[in-house]
Amino acid sequence: MNSENRDQAFNIVGTSVRHTTYVHAASLICNWGEARLSKYVCAASVNNVMEAYDSPIFQRVMNDADLVTPDGMPLVWALKLLGHKHASRVYGPDLTLIILEKAALEGLPVGFYGGAPQVLDRLVEVVSQRFPKLHVAYAFSPPFRPTIAEEDERIVEEINRSGTRILFIGLNTPKQDYWMAVHKGRVQAVMVGVGAAFDFLAGAKPQAPRWMMRIGTEWIFRLVTEPRRLWKRYLKHNPRFVLLFLMQLLGWKQFSRGLNPRA
Repeated sequence: MNSENRDQAFNIVGTSVRHTTYVHAASLICNWGEARLSKYVCAASVNNVMEAYDSPIFQRVMNDADLVTPDGMPLVWALKLLGHKHASRVYGPDLTLIILEKAALEGLPVGFYGGAPQVLDRLVEVVSQRFPKLHVAYAFSPPFRPTIAEEDERIVEEINRSGTRILFIGLNTPKQDYWMAVHKGRVQAVMVGVGAAFDFLAGAKPQAPRWMMRIGTEWIFRLVTEPRRLWKRYLKHNPRFVLLFLMQLLGWKQFSRGLNPRA
């Protein structure tokens, strides 16, 4: 097996994560969009992996995704420790910009689902200025409550009628991943879960400095800026992830529950 294959998925504590790059992921997503395929893409962090470890249902959602990218540096390090020395990060906000640039060049209509109304308005303004040829066919800020069946049917109809080929989902994990899984086959577009990318690209929330991203301490910056929302995520999940991955690496524990046999 070629350990540097850019389109293989590898088990990290029970979640299949792809050894991929920005160029490969963006090309794959745009090709799917051009073909009008209904697929979904998850940008995985330690939070995704540990939420999946704790929930068999969510683990199936993650492992049924058509593409799971290593969004967080700990997952990149995990891939490298598994033998993939050229593994690199595919960070949601940066991937979003690369896909948008490619979509603008190829004439693929895009859409945005999620975020507060003012954030979404600003996001559309920012990306439209940055990519003048970009066709934003759809943008919707859903209510901060579960949508009823009639609302959901209307949303799906509007997305499909808009002609959107690539739909960015800006909700929290695991909410955005569940939403994409439920709507696969109904939404006729490639759904890409990018989490806080809407807030970052719209300037509603600060991003960590690039040097912190490179050394894997971005979580500290985010914890300091959003302690009430994120403290439980990082303080609960990070130490357990280190322990569980170490157990996997040393062969003390196997994680196979929910792994997609296609990976």
